[in-house]
Amino acid sequence: MFTRKTKSTIDSLIGMSTSITGDVGFKGGLRIDGAITGNINAETGQPSVLVISEHAKVVGEVRAAHLIVNGEIVGDVHSTELLELQPKARITGNVFYKALEMHGGALVSGKLSHDQQVETPVLKLAASSEA
Repeated sequence: MFTRKTKSTIDSLIGMSTSITGDVGFKGGLRIDGAITGNINAETGQPSVLVISEHAKVVGEVRAAHLIVNGEIVGDVHSTELLELQPKARITGNVFYKALEMHGGALVSGKLSHDQQVETPVLKLAASSEA
């Protein structure tokens, strides 16, 4: 009778004392408190949540549906749903997003680009079809 939206939860944790060199792929939810040198990619077409805590540092490209950043990312960031930049967020690279929430104190050194994959209405002029 009543349906509940499935909430993404954190399935995996990379702790503060952990350092990874290499690409990381995940599905579901991932929280990073440590350091990663490599790209981070959520499974395409699936709901995903990636949390980069205030203690975390990522050097590489980051791709996830819902991305919450309060740490440091050096590389391009791609968020297909919502990108939340919390007060201690530091991004050096280009940021591509569908929806953006940016708190005071967050810094982005790069280009912010709204993802234009959403259907945009195309205006056709009547005069252009006659020729």
